[in-house]
Formats: sequence, structure tokens, C-alpha cells
Amino acid sequence: MTATSSADVSDLPTPALLLDLDVLETNLERMQRRSEALSVRLRPHMKTHKCLEVGRLQRALGASGITVSTLEEAWAFAEDGFDDITWAFPLNPSRIPEIQRLRATTDLAVTIDSEMALDALRAVGDGIGVWLEVDCGYGRTGVDPAEPRSVELARRIAEAPGLSFRGCLTHAGHAYHADSPAQIASIAEEERRVMVDFGARLRAAGVECSTLSVGSTPGMSLVRSLSGIHEARPGNYALFDYAQTRLGACETTDCAVSVLSTVVSSRPDRHRSVSDAGALVMSKDLGPDDPPHFGRLLVGLSGHELDSDARIVSVSQEHATISSPLAPGSRIRVLPNHSCLTVAQFDHFTVVRGETVVDRWRILRQRGPREGVWPTRPVA
Repeated sequence: MTATSSADVSDLPTPALLLDLDVLETNLERMQRRSEALSVRLRPHMKTHKCLEVGRLQRALGASGITVSTLEEAWAFAEDGFDDITWAFPLNPSRIPEIQRLRATTDLAVTIDSEMALDALRAVGDGIGVWLEVDCGYGRTGVDPAEPRSVELARRIAEAPGLSFRGCLTHAGHAYHADSPAQIASIAEEERRVMVDFGARLRAAGVECSTLSVGSTPGMSLVRSLSGIHEARPGNYALFDYAQTRLGACETTDCAVSVLSTVVSSRPDRHRSVSDAGALVMSKDLGPDDPPHFGRLLVGLSGHELDSDARIVSVSQEHATISSPLAPGSRIRVLPNHSCLTVAQFDHFTVVRGETVVDRWRILRQRGPREGVWPTRPVA
């Protein structure tokens, strides 16, 4: 942590990403308890917060390993002592040299869904842990669990010299498109059933699959049973966001991040104003409302009540147009539609309790391979 002198939210330069520590701690504790009640290990996804301090809190509460979406995240957490990491993204063979380097510092397992990826890994061996991704209905990546070749691919992973078959994982991302909590619960049950059935098919074919892993925040928030599942990998639950409130996965009081912004221009004749929370602050992720927007305004500098009308209706690179004629100089807070993308726009969280600033935590949003793994050519 980087200590800061005590300050008030109203004193901060903007735009600033506020992290409500009281809410964060409650969210982390609740999901840990829920995982234990559902009898699954919790392997939280770091892609939402990308923050060592938050990861440490999750580990202290009992998280069993972590999940990352990039090798850059894996490097950062490995160097902080996290020693059980799943890279839950289809393997990009161009990153294998970096994977080999990273495995010298942590137990990193990768994810595949193709013969191409398996062949690339077989060429290097090196004891790399491998997850087989299964499509549970999302349709984005993963093998079809009904196809015989999916069982055969699992067999090839399990029998590959120099590789370690960790199990099968999936992600019910289509839960984010559900129109009710009941539908989310139904999708989560289908996710569970698909994985348990596929695990049974593998065992019947003589392929030992020690771990079945599922993961989404809506699913984990509303699923009724995870019988037959071994671990879960939700990530957004740490912070939540406006989209999650609309799905019924949480309340606005559970949203731990907001963007502090300043109104810099106003046009009462057009019933509009502009703040400094543009696309490079909020992202361009449209909300689930009709008409869509780029974020809802909150009442006050520390509360969780939504403003009944004000929202960001358009963004350019730095400008955010707001659907109310707010006075220039006004301080506002915006609840992001998608906390993962908003967090990725910032270099640090400003950590608060109420309206008091208590710390500043770095956000690990680096991109690109590390120095030393870039391809080189001899100079002519």
C-alpha cells in the first residue's frame, strides 16, 4: 500500500476512481462464504480489479489460487507471491516463451480448446498445467461437450508427455444477457449440468478429470446448487457495477467503485452539461437501459442512491455529456456500467471510507510481453 495523508473526497483532482473499502470488504467476505456454502473452492478472477491489495484480501479470506486474463496480470501477481495461477484465456502460442519464463516463479496453468494449441504445448512440454475449456452455451470459445472429438482432445492432454491435465473450465458469459434473476439461475444450473455431464463422459472414456471449474459473478450470485463442481472463478463480485444491479446480482449499495468527476461546462438551454469523465475514463460500454447510456450519476459524494434522472448520454475522448444542466465546478460521482473496463482506464484506485481518503492502490493494466522475451534478429 502507498500511504497517503488524510484527505477528503471533495479535495481530490478529477477524474478519480474511488474504491469504497467498506463495500469491497463486505463483497469479498460474502462471496467467500457463499463459495464455502456451495462447497466449491473460490479461485477469483483478477481481471476486474487488477490490484495486488485486493488480491491479498481475497487470499487472506481463503481464496484457493487466482484467475487472470493476461500474462501481464500473471507476472504482477506472481512477483507478489501468488503461486497458483490459471490463465483463463485460449492459449496464444506466441506467448509460450514467456509462459516458460513465468513458470520459473509460479505454478501457471494455461487454457486451450484446440489441437493447434495442444500441439504447440507438446513441443515444449516443461510440465505446463493445461485446462480444457468447454462451451456451456455461451458460444464464444471452448469445445462442444457433445462432440466425441472433445473427449479425445481431453485424452490427448491427459496423455501428453510433459504436460499436466488440470481439468475442465467454462464461463457462462451469456448470463450477462439474461432478463431476470430466474433466468440467470437457470443458466447457472445449465452451466453446472453441462460440466458435470462432460466430466462423467470423460470418466467413462477412462480420462481422469480432477477439477470442474465454472465462473461468472451473476451465476455465483444466484445459482442454487453447484453439486459436482469443484471450483468457481467469479471476478466482478469484488466491485460490482450498474449492469450487475440490473441483472439482479447485487444492489447499488454493493457497488464498490465510482468515478469522481467535475462538471466543466453547462448548457441549461439544452438541458445538458459536460464533465471530465469521457470515454478514456468510463470506457464506451453502453449500459443495459433503453435508451442506453455510459453511466448513472449517484447522489452525493459517498452515498449509493442513484440520481433519478442524470446519466452520461454521450462521450468523446475526454468529454462526458450529462442529461442535466449541472453547474460548472460541481462534483459528481458516476456508477460505471462495467467496472472491469472502467478500472482498466485508471492507474490507481483512490481508496475511501465514506468521504475520507485512506489510501491509493495501483491498478496493474500493463500490456505486451516483458523485456527479454521479444524476438530478436542479429544486426547485419
